[in-house]
Amino acid sequence: IPPALRDRMEVIDFPGYTEEEKMSIAKDHLLPKSLKNNGLTQEQCALADDAIRRIIRAYTREAGVRNLEREISSVYRKCARRVAEGDKEPKKVNAAVLPDYLGPEKFSEQETEKEDRLGVVNGLAWTEAGGDILQVEATKMAGRGTLILTGHLGQVMQESAQAAYSYARSVATSFGVKDEFYRKSDIHVHAPAGAIPKDGPSAGVAMAIAIVSILTGRPVRPDVAVTGEITLRGRVLEIGGVKEKTLAAHRAGLSTVIMPNSNEKDLVDVPESVRKQLKFVFVDDVREALATALRPASGKTKPAAPAKRHAAHRPKKK
Repeated sequence: IPPALRDRMEVIDFPGYTEEEKMSIAKDHLLPKSLKNNGLTQEQCALADDAIRRIIRAYTREAGVRNLEREISSVYRKCARRVAEGDKEPKKVNAAVLPDYLGPEKFSEQETEKEDRLGVVNGLAWTEAGGDILQVEATKMAGRGTLILTGHLGQVMQESAQAAYSYARSVATSFGVKDEFYRKSDIHVHAPAGAIPKDGPSAGVAMAIAIVSILTGRPVRPDVAVTGEITLRGRVLEIGGVKEKTLAAHRAGLSTVIMPNSNEKDLVDVPESVRKQLKFVFVDDVREALATALRPASGKTKPAAPAKRHAAHRPKKK
């Protein structure tokens, strides 16, 4: 659309459905429709809630519900065939028996660390199919001060990694790291799932935390998720996709989300039930994020220093 014409229009964005929205659509619309199309009744074949959720997570990855409808119809078709063959026993399809109907799972969920790890940070990513966990790994080895980046990173994400590395070098001495480390060591930053392209600036803070962790020997808390763009001065800038990223952290079982202070207003879009189960730390500076995300070097689990805003947040409705 020509810019002059688009400027005279109102643009309405349609974000992808969340997991809970897909659950509601499936139970209220897709299940009754598929039952009718396959000549079945609820008594002949019932799809349990855990099976629907498993289909959403492990058999589809989409913004809408078209593939979800196809997979549900596939389950009911197999039930209908068994009924046609004379099997009159009611079928209760739950998550445990779902592979018998749909085969092996097509997508695996991103597993987070269960224990403190050096240089491993749970970043948050936005995709067309919703939010996802993007783990960022960093390691140090003998070298000549080279920054190595892998994981199919786009140009913007590579520049964010460079900014995170430069920031870490500028503050290294304040964390007790010898100034000449960059002359004798290489830093390798990697984003797993290398076949999947990744881009955007919102992993900058996560990369900075991973690099500082590996330099200082302070492990990263495994229950923390991080998102935010970083500047060379260590400022944390606003990012997008807050709703999707927050739901991804909740789905992964994480307890704390670190995000830019300027994104506090966006939590109004996150379901209240999710907000109550997460603790949000809003930061303006990377040091505040480091205080929350990193354990002491001794490994003792002392409480993190308070950031600018801490604890569960319930934003007022607009």
